[in-house]
Amino acid sequence: MSLRARLALSFAAVGAVVAALVGLLSYRAASDRVLAETDRTLKSTTVAVVEDRAGALAAVDAMTRGPALYPGPDLPGPGDEKERQLVVRSVAPDGTPSHLGGPPVELPVSGVVRGLAASGAPGRTDTAESAVGGHTYRGLTTALGGGRGALQVAVRIDQTHYVLGGMAREMAGASLTVTLLAAGAGWLLARRLARRLEQLARTAEQVSAESLTGLDGTGFPAEAGAAGPEDGIAGTGGRDEVGRLSTSFSRMLARLTAAREAQERLVQDAAHELRTPLTSLLTNATVLRRATELAPDAHARLLADVEGETRELGLLVDELVQLALARSRDEPDEPVDLAELAGRGARRVYRRTGRLVHIDSDGSVVQGLRYALERAIGNLLENAAKFDPDGREPIEVRIRAGAVVVSDRGPGIDTAELPRVFDRFYRADTARGLPGSGLGLAIVREVARVHGGTVSAARRAGGGAMVGFAVAAERVRSVRGAERDGPE
Repeated sequence: MSLRARLALSFAAVGAVVAALVGLLSYRAASDRVLAETDRTLKSTTVAVVEDRAGALAAVDAMTRGPALYPGPDLPGPGDEKERQLVVRSVAPDGTPSHLGGPPVELPVSGVVRGLAASGAPGRTDTAESAVGGHTYRGLTTALGGGRGALQVAVRIDQTHYVLGGMAREMAGASLTVTLLAAGAGWLLARRLARRLEQLARTAEQVSAESLTGLDGTGFPAEAGAAGPEDGIAGTGGRDEVGRLSTSFSRMLARLTAAREAQERLVQDAAHELRTPLTSLLTNATVLRRATELAPDAHARLLADVEGETRELGLLVDELVQLALARSRDEPDEPVDLAELAGRGARRVYRRTGRLVHIDSDGSVVQGLRYALERAIGNLLENAAKFDPDGREPIEVRIRAGAVVVSDRGPGIDTAELPRVFDRFYRADTARGLPGSGLGLAIVREVARVHGGTVSAARRAGGGAMVGFAVAAERVRSVRGAERDGPE
């Protein structure tokens, strides 16, 4: 059964139950009040007959012979001489009834009535309804005691049953109407909810299908401007649970789309960057087929080129792997001492280049990914050492409140190139002849993004560059204030 049908049936069931309960309680209350009023009339008539039989019977006879002012089932119309409402009879101790007043109706004498007439305590009563001549009478039998039998007073209640029956029919109709309205409201609400949920379901199915193929279903990326899965849930927002779900789903799709686009750009950039060393290696391999025809110095240069291109290709692959790990590496989020990571990076730089590193730290401890942060700091240090290979001053690392800035005395960065130094595969003109793939600072930016932070690059006063990153302020757990020196 569909969600729409279930909700519609649920609303209809609830509406029917509520309407039935309200109708039943209302009918019972009205019926009890009407019958209670009738019983009070019977009791008052009984008391009047007991106290003054002649006067009471005369009053009853005069009342019942008057014109009917309210025609109905038991009041055929004004001037109807046969219409008498109250019936007054006495019942002897042996159960023999005697007519005293009102219309001559032969009311049945039940066993209970006989018992009251024969031996009932004075004032003991019994109320019962009986059908006589196609009409319904409600009678009150009261024991007189002392061998005087019982007094029976009855009144025809066809009109009461008619009114109560009409009210019951009206309540039943109202209950049916409420049930239908509840079912309709449930159907409309279910239709609205189901439409939004169906849109989410279709979008989820589309995303699931596109995880195996491209956006256009061919296995290749969709063309620019093509509708993506996030367009399938437009207009489903709202303040209810489904609205919040669709909003969260839209945000999730936006992030997935951004991640997919970033991945596609990475693949495209990587393919472009890999093409150059691979083309060079292919050319050199072709020349090596004629190695015997080359002069010794040309042969040596060719082998050196092959070795250099191979190293560059290896470095590029390593950087690509590191960039991918910066996005997807599964490692715990834990407290990390940035000065400790900087110290390890300083030791590696000293072993490789012999450069000293000065660490000025406030003891910042941040909540983050240890391996990713260590990689980012290491890339900053290696980048500084690469651009200032002959520097005599130590490379400086400054750590303050979760921010790491590495300074060197190299050639610096042109102002026009500052916004692009963190782009993937971007290499400034001054770095064309230096080893590297242009991914080191891109990894730093990715690590900063993962930690909710930012990156920065600026020219250093007196020459050189200042490059660094910072994690989000809420990730800074403590600042102790300490200073350490490398290389160790």
